[in-house]
Amino acid sequence: MKFGIFDHVERRDDVALDRQYADRLELIAQADRGGIYGYHVAEHHHSPLSMVPSQGLYLAAIAAKTERINFGPLVYVLPLYHPIRLVEEICMVDNLSGGRYQVGIGKGAPIGEEFAMWGGDPAEVTERFEETLKILMLGLTQEFVSFSGKYYQFKDLWMELKPKQTPHPPFWYAGNPANAGRYGANFINFGTIESLPGTVEIYKESLQKRGEENGPTLPVLSQPLYGASKWIYLADTDEAAMRRARTAYEAYRAHFRKPMPGGKWRRPTPIGPIPDTGRFPWDPDFDQALAGEQLVVGSPATVREFVERYASESDCNYLVTSVQWGDLSHEEASYSLGLFISEVMPAIA
Repeated sequence: MKFGIFDHVERRDDVALDRQYADRLELIAQADRGGIYGYHVAEHHHSPLSMVPSQGLYLAAIAAKTERINFGPLVYVLPLYHPIRLVEEICMVDNLSGGRYQVGIGKGAPIGEEFAMWGGDPAEVTERFEETLKILMLGLTQEFVSFSGKYYQFKDLWMELKPKQTPHPPFWYAGNPANAGRYGANFINFGTIESLPGTVEIYKESLQKRGEENGPTLPVLSQPLYGASKWIYLADTDEAAMRRARTAYEAYRAHFRKPMPGGKWRRPTPIGPIPDTGRFPWDPDFDQALAGEQLVVGSPATVREFVERYASESDCNYLVTSVQWGDLSHEEASYSLGLFISEVMPAIA
Protein backbone atom coordinates (compact mmCIF):
# COMPACT_ATOMS: atom_id res chain seq x y z
CA MET A 1 0.00 0.00 0.00
CA LYS A 2 1.36 3.38 -1.05
CA PHE A 3 0.08 6.79 0.06
CA GLY A 4 -0.36 9.95 -1.96
CA ILE A 5 -1.77 13.47 -1.70
CA PHE A 6 -4.29 15.07 -4.03
CA ASP A 7 -4.47 18.86 -3.94
CA HIS A 8 -6.49 21.69 -5.42
CA VAL A 9 -4.43 24.44 -3.75
CA GLU A 10 -7.58 26.37 -2.85
CA ARG A 11 -7.42 30.11 -2.20
CA ARG A 12 -6.70 31.06 1.40
CA ASP A 13 -8.09 34.37 2.62
CA ASP A 14 -5.85 34.50 5.70
CA VAL A 15 -2.52 35.00 3.89
CA ALA A 16 -1.12 36.66 0.78
CA LEU A 17 -0.74 34.48 -2.31
CA ASP A 18 3.06 34.42 -2.20
CA ARG A 19 2.90 33.22 1.40
CA GLN A 20 0.38 30.56 0.42
CA TYR A 21 2.72 29.22 -2.25
CA ALA A 22 5.63 29.12 0.21
CA ASP A 23 3.51 27.34 2.82
CA ARG A 24 2.30 24.76 0.33
CA LEU A 25 5.80 23.97 -0.83
CA GLU A 26 6.78 23.45 2.79
CA LEU A 27 3.80 21.11 3.29
CA ILE A 28 4.91 19.04 0.29
CA ALA A 29 8.46 18.98 1.64
CA GLN A 30 7.00 17.61 4.90
CA ALA A 31 5.23 14.88 2.90
CA ASP A 32 8.49 14.15 1.08
CA ARG A 33 10.36 13.70 4.35
CA GLY A 34 7.54 11.58 5.75
CA GLY A 35 7.58 8.96 3.01
CA ILE A 36 4.51 9.96 0.98
CA TYR A 37 4.82 8.32 -2.45
CA GLY A 38 3.04 10.81 -4.70
CA TYR A 39 1.62 14.32 -4.92
CA HIS A 40 -1.08 15.11 -7.49
CA VAL A 41 -2.47 18.58 -8.23
CA ALA A 42 -5.69 19.40 -10.07
CA GLU A 43 -6.17 21.86 -12.93
CA HIS A 44 -9.01 24.38 -12.63
CA HIS A 45 -9.44 27.95 -13.84
CA HIS A 46 -11.40 31.07 -12.82
CA SER A 47 -12.40 29.98 -9.31
CA PRO A 48 -10.93 29.96 -5.80
CA LEU A 49 -10.68 26.18 -6.11
CA SER A 50 -7.20 26.44 -7.65
CA MET A 51 -4.39 28.94 -7.33
CA VAL A 52 -2.09 26.90 -9.60
CA PRO A 53 -3.81 26.90 -13.02
CA SER A 54 -0.37 26.84 -14.68
CA GLN A 55 0.69 23.53 -13.24
CA GLY A 56 4.10 23.25 -14.88
CA LEU A 57 5.45 26.34 -13.10
CA TYR A 58 4.22 25.11 -9.73
CA LEU A 59 5.46 21.57 -10.25
CA ALA A 60 8.91 22.77 -11.29
CA ALA A 61 9.11 24.54 -7.92
CA ILE A 62 8.18 21.26 -6.22
CA ALA A 63 11.00 19.53 -8.10
CA ALA A 64 13.47 21.95 -6.52
CA LYS A 65 11.95 21.69 -3.03
CA THR A 66 11.79 17.88 -2.72
CA GLU A 67 14.05 14.87 -3.12
CA ARG A 68 12.01 11.64 -3.28
CA ILE A 69 8.29 12.26 -3.69
CA ASN A 70 6.76 11.62 -7.13
CA PHE A 71 4.48 14.38 -8.38
CA GLY A 72 2.49 15.71 -11.27
CA PRO A 73 -0.84 17.02 -12.54
CA LEU A 74 -4.08 15.16 -11.96
CA VAL A 75 -4.87 16.08 -14.55
CA TYR A 76 -3.59 18.04 -17.52
CA VAL A 77 -6.83 19.04 -19.27
CA LEU A 78 -5.55 17.97 -22.67
CA PRO A 79 -8.04 19.89 -24.87
CA LEU A 80 -6.66 23.15 -23.43
CA TYR A 81 -3.05 22.45 -24.49
CA HIS A 82 -0.99 22.51 -27.66
CA PRO A 83 0.40 18.96 -27.62
CA ILE A 84 3.96 19.78 -28.72
CA ARG A 85 4.33 22.52 -26.12
CA LEU A 86 3.04 20.04 -23.53
CA VAL A 87 5.60 17.42 -24.58
CA GLU A 88 8.36 19.97 -24.01
CA GLU A 89 7.02 20.90 -20.57
CA ILE A 90 6.78 17.27 -19.46
CA CYS A 91 10.34 16.56 -20.60
CA MET A 92 11.66 19.61 -18.79
CA VAL A 93 9.99 18.91 -15.45
CA ASP A 94 10.81 15.20 -15.58
CA ASN A 95 14.48 16.07 -15.98
CA LEU A 96 14.38 18.86 -13.40
CA SER A 97 12.98 16.33 -10.90
CA GLY A 98 15.45 13.57 -11.71
CA GLY A 99 12.67 11.39 -13.15
CA ARG A 100 9.87 11.82 -10.61
CA TYR A 101 7.17 13.29 -12.84
CA GLN A 102 3.70 11.66 -13.05
CA VAL A 103 1.43 12.77 -15.89
CA GLY A 104 -2.32 12.82 -15.33
CA ILE A 105 -4.50 13.14 -18.43
CA GLY A 106 -8.15 14.12 -18.69
CA LYS A 107 -10.87 16.09 -20.43
CA GLY A 108 -11.65 18.43 -17.53
CA ALA A 109 -14.24 18.30 -14.77
CA PRO A 110 -17.01 18.83 -15.55
CA ILE A 111 -16.21 17.65 -19.07
CA GLY A 112 -15.84 20.54 -21.50
CA GLU A 113 -16.92 23.29 -19.09
CA GLU A 114 -13.68 25.29 -18.96
CA PHE A 115 -12.89 24.53 -22.61
CA ALA A 116 -16.22 26.18 -23.46
CA MET A 117 -15.41 29.16 -21.18
CA TRP A 118 -12.31 29.77 -23.29
CA GLY A 119 -14.36 29.88 -26.46
CA GLY A 120 -14.05 26.26 -27.52
CA ASP A 121 -16.81 24.01 -28.76
CA PRO A 122 -17.53 21.44 -26.02
CA ALA A 123 -18.62 18.94 -28.68
CA GLU A 124 -14.95 18.75 -29.73
CA VAL A 125 -13.57 17.84 -26.31
CA THR A 126 -13.39 14.06 -26.69
CA GLU A 127 -11.86 14.20 -30.19
CA ARG A 128 -9.34 16.82 -29.10
CA PHE A 129 -8.41 14.74 -26.06
CA GLU A 130 -7.80 11.63 -28.14
CA GLU A 131 -5.80 13.49 -30.79
CA THR A 132 -3.70 15.36 -28.25
CA LEU A 133 -2.91 12.14 -26.39
CA LYS A 134 -1.73 10.43 -29.58
CA ILE A 135 0.61 13.32 -30.36
CA LEU A 136 1.78 13.47 -26.75
CA MET A 137 2.84 9.84 -26.77
CA LEU A 138 4.57 10.20 -30.15
CA GLY A 139 6.42 13.28 -28.93
CA LEU A 140 7.64 11.53 -25.77
CA THR A 141 8.84 8.39 -27.52
CA GLN A 142 9.88 9.31 -31.08
CA GLU A 143 12.84 11.31 -32.41
CA PHE A 144 10.74 12.96 -35.11
CA VAL A 145 6.99 13.57 -35.09
CA SER A 146 4.78 13.61 -38.15
CA PHE A 147 1.03 13.72 -37.66
CA SER A 148 -2.04 14.55 -39.71
CA GLY A 149 -5.28 14.87 -37.79
CA LYS A 150 -8.42 16.92 -37.54
CA TYR A 151 -6.93 19.63 -35.31
CA TYR A 152 -3.14 19.31 -35.70
CA GLN A 153 -0.77 18.65 -38.57
CA PHE A 154 3.01 18.29 -38.16
CA LYS A 155 5.79 17.16 -40.45
CA ASP A 156 9.18 15.88 -39.24
CA LEU A 157 9.36 17.84 -35.98
CA TRP A 158 12.63 17.04 -34.22
CA MET A 159 11.93 16.31 -30.55
CA GLU A 160 15.19 17.52 -29.06
CA LEU A 161 13.92 17.11 -25.48
CA LYS A 162 13.48 13.64 -24.01
CA PRO A 163 11.98 12.64 -20.65
CA LYS A 164 14.28 11.33 -17.93
CA GLN A 165 12.08 8.26 -17.42
CA THR A 166 12.00 5.72 -20.24
CA PRO A 167 10.08 5.33 -22.35
CA HIS A 168 8.13 8.16 -20.64
CA PRO A 169 6.74 9.18 -17.23
CA PRO A 170 3.87 7.12 -15.76
CA PHE A 171 0.39 8.23 -16.78
CA TRP A 172 -2.67 8.64 -14.55
CA TYR A 173 -6.39 8.80 -15.24
CA ALA A 174 -9.18 9.68 -12.80
CA GLY A 175 -12.83 8.73 -12.54
CA ASN A 176 -13.45 6.09 -15.21
CA PRO A 177 -11.84 2.66 -14.63
CA ALA A 178 -12.52 1.39 -18.16
CA ASN A 179 -10.85 4.41 -19.75
CA ALA A 180 -7.94 4.29 -17.33
CA GLY A 181 -7.26 0.69 -18.31
CA ARG A 182 -7.71 1.43 -22.00
CA TYR A 183 -5.11 4.21 -21.82
CA GLY A 184 -2.74 2.05 -19.79
CA ALA A 185 -2.75 4.55 -16.94
CA ASN A 186 -2.65 4.36 -13.17
CA PHE A 187 -6.12 5.00 -11.75
CA ILE A 188 -7.67 7.23 -9.08
CA ASN A 189 -11.38 7.20 -8.22
CA PHE A 190 -13.90 8.01 -5.53
CA GLY A 191 -15.86 5.25 -3.83
CA THR A 192 -16.47 3.42 -0.58
CA ILE A 193 -14.46 0.49 0.73
CA GLU A 194 -17.41 -1.72 -0.19
CA SER A 195 -17.75 -0.44 -3.76
CA LEU A 196 -14.06 -0.20 -4.69
CA PRO A 197 -13.39 -3.91 -5.39
CA GLY A 198 -15.91 -3.83 -8.24
CA THR A 199 -14.32 -0.69 -9.67
CA VAL A 200 -10.84 -2.20 -9.41
CA GLU A 201 -12.04 -5.32 -11.24
CA ILE A 202 -13.30 -3.20 -14.16
CA TYR A 203 -9.98 -1.36 -14.27
CA LYS A 204 -7.89 -4.54 -14.26
CA GLU A 205 -10.02 -6.16 -16.95
CA SER A 206 -9.71 -3.09 -19.16
CA LEU A 207 -5.96 -2.92 -18.57
CA GLN A 208 -5.59 -6.55 -19.55
CA LYS A 209 -7.68 -6.17 -22.72
CA ARG A 210 -5.50 -3.40 -24.10
CA GLY A 211 -2.50 -5.80 -24.25
CA GLU A 212 -1.90 -6.16 -27.96
CA GLU A 213 -2.92 -2.56 -28.68
CA ASN A 214 0.08 -1.20 -26.80
CA GLY A 215 2.26 0.85 -29.12
CA PRO A 216 3.88 4.25 -29.48
CA THR A 217 0.56 6.08 -29.08
CA LEU A 218 -0.35 4.42 -25.77
CA PRO A 219 1.38 4.57 -22.38
CA VAL A 220 3.39 1.65 -21.05
CA LEU A 221 2.52 0.49 -17.52
CA SER A 222 4.08 -2.54 -15.83
CA GLN A 223 3.10 -2.11 -12.17
CA PRO A 224 -0.13 -0.07 -12.00
CA LEU A 225 -1.28 1.85 -8.95
CA TYR A 226 -5.02 2.14 -8.33
CA GLY A 227 -7.02 3.52 -5.46
CA ALA A 228 -9.36 6.18 -4.15
CA SER A 229 -9.09 9.79 -3.05
CA LYS A 230 -10.24 10.82 0.44
CA TRP A 231 -10.37 14.22 2.14
CA ILE A 232 -8.86 13.69 5.58
CA TYR A 233 -8.42 15.70 8.72
CA LEU A 234 -6.80 14.51 11.94
CA ALA A 235 -6.76 16.17 15.35
CA ASP A 236 -5.99 14.95 18.85
CA THR A 237 -9.61 13.91 19.47
CA ASP A 238 -12.57 12.89 17.32
CA GLU A 239 -14.57 15.83 18.66
CA ALA A 240 -11.95 18.43 17.77
CA ALA A 241 -11.44 16.96 14.31
CA MET A 242 -15.17 16.84 13.53
CA ARG A 243 -15.76 20.37 14.75
CA ARG A 244 -13.04 21.90 12.59
CA ALA A 245 -13.59 19.71 9.53
CA ARG A 246 -17.28 20.62 9.38
CA THR A 247 -16.59 24.33 8.85
CA ALA A 248 -13.65 23.67 6.52
CA TYR A 249 -15.80 21.44 4.34
CA GLU A 250 -18.37 24.17 3.72
CA ALA A 251 -15.56 26.44 2.52
CA TYR A 252 -14.36 23.65 0.24
CA ARG A 253 -17.80 23.28 -1.35
CA ALA A 254 -18.08 27.04 -1.85
CA HIS A 255 -14.75 27.15 -3.68
CA PHE A 256 -16.28 25.38 -6.68
CA ARG A 257 -18.19 28.57 -7.45
CA LYS A 258 -16.87 30.62 -10.35
CA PRO A 259 -17.27 34.36 -9.62
CA MET A 260 -19.04 36.62 -12.10
CA PRO A 261 -19.46 40.42 -12.28
CA GLY A 262 -21.88 42.08 -9.88
CA GLY A 263 -21.21 39.67 -7.04
CA LYS A 264 -22.84 36.77 -8.85
CA TRP A 265 -21.36 33.32 -9.31
CA ARG A 266 -21.94 30.05 -11.02
CA ARG A 267 -21.10 26.49 -10.23
CA PRO A 268 -19.55 24.38 -12.96
CA THR A 269 -22.13 23.10 -15.42
CA PRO A 270 -21.69 19.59 -16.81
CA ILE A 271 -21.39 19.25 -20.57
CA GLY A 272 -21.93 15.55 -21.15
CA PRO A 273 -22.70 12.70 -18.76
CA ILE A 274 -22.36 12.90 -14.99
CA PRO A 275 -19.36 10.87 -13.73
CA ASP A 276 -19.70 7.27 -12.58
CA THR A 277 -20.42 8.36 -9.00
CA GLY A 278 -23.70 9.94 -10.13
CA ARG A 279 -22.83 13.21 -8.41
CA PHE A 280 -20.15 15.85 -8.25
CA PRO A 281 -17.75 16.48 -5.33
CA TRP A 282 -19.64 19.62 -4.29
CA ASP A 283 -23.04 17.89 -4.05
CA PRO A 284 -22.86 16.03 -0.70
CA ASP A 285 -23.08 18.01 2.53
CA PHE A 286 -20.72 17.24 5.40
CA ASP A 287 -22.73 14.38 6.87
CA GLN A 288 -23.35 12.83 3.45
CA ALA A 289 -19.66 13.08 2.62
CA LEU A 290 -18.79 11.30 5.87
CA ALA A 291 -21.33 8.56 5.24
CA GLY A 292 -20.06 8.11 1.69
CA GLU A 293 -16.42 7.93 2.88
CA GLN A 294 -15.48 10.96 0.83
CA LEU A 295 -14.37 12.46 4.15
CA VAL A 296 -12.29 10.62 6.75
CA VAL A 297 -12.11 12.68 9.94
CA GLY A 298 -11.07 11.96 13.51
CA SER A 299 -8.30 11.15 15.92
CA PRO A 300 -5.28 9.13 14.74
CA ALA A 301 -6.90 5.96 16.12
CA THR A 302 -10.13 6.58 14.20
CA VAL A 303 -8.39 7.36 10.92
CA ARG A 304 -5.99 4.45 11.39
CA GLU A 305 -8.93 2.04 11.79
CA PHE A 306 -10.42 3.29 8.50
CA VAL A 307 -7.13 3.02 6.62
CA GLU A 308 -6.53 -0.49 7.94
CA ARG A 309 -9.95 -1.54 6.60
CA TYR A 310 -9.20 0.20 3.31
CA ALA A 311 -5.90 -1.65 2.98
CA SER A 312 -7.43 -5.05 3.71
CA GLU A 313 -10.85 -4.80 2.00
CA SER A 314 -10.77 -2.31 -0.90
CA ASP A 315 -8.51 -4.34 -3.26
CA CYS A 316 -6.60 -1.07 -3.83
CA ASN A 317 -2.85 -0.59 -3.56
CA TYR A 318 -2.90 3.22 -3.32
CA LEU A 319 -4.66 5.71 -1.06
CA VAL A 320 -4.70 9.38 -2.00
CA THR A 321 -5.48 11.86 0.76
CA SER A 322 -6.31 15.55 0.51
CA VAL A 323 -4.74 17.17 3.54
CA GLN A 324 -5.35 20.93 3.07
CA TRP A 325 -8.79 21.90 1.82
CA GLY A 326 -11.46 24.50 2.48
CA ASP A 327 -10.18 27.09 4.90
CA LEU A 328 -7.75 24.86 6.80
CA SER A 329 -4.63 26.84 7.64
CA HIS A 330 -1.11 25.72 6.87
CA GLU A 331 -0.53 24.98 10.55
CA GLU A 332 -3.68 22.87 10.82
CA ALA A 333 -2.89 20.92 7.66
CA SER A 334 0.72 20.37 8.72
CA TYR A 335 -0.33 19.07 12.14
CA SER A 336 -2.91 16.75 10.56
CA LEU A 337 -0.40 15.45 8.01
CA GLY A 338 2.14 14.91 10.77
CA LEU A 339 -0.31 12.76 12.71
CA PHE A 340 -1.12 10.77 9.57
CA ILE A 341 2.56 10.14 8.83
CA SER A 342 3.53 9.25 12.40
CA GLU A 343 0.39 7.49 13.70
CA VAL A 344 -1.38 5.99 10.66
CA MET A 345 1.15 5.06 7.98
CA PRO A 346 3.43 2.92 10.20
CA ALA A 347 0.49 0.67 11.16
CA ILE A 348 -0.21 -0.08 7.50
CA ALA A 349 3.44 -0.59 6.60
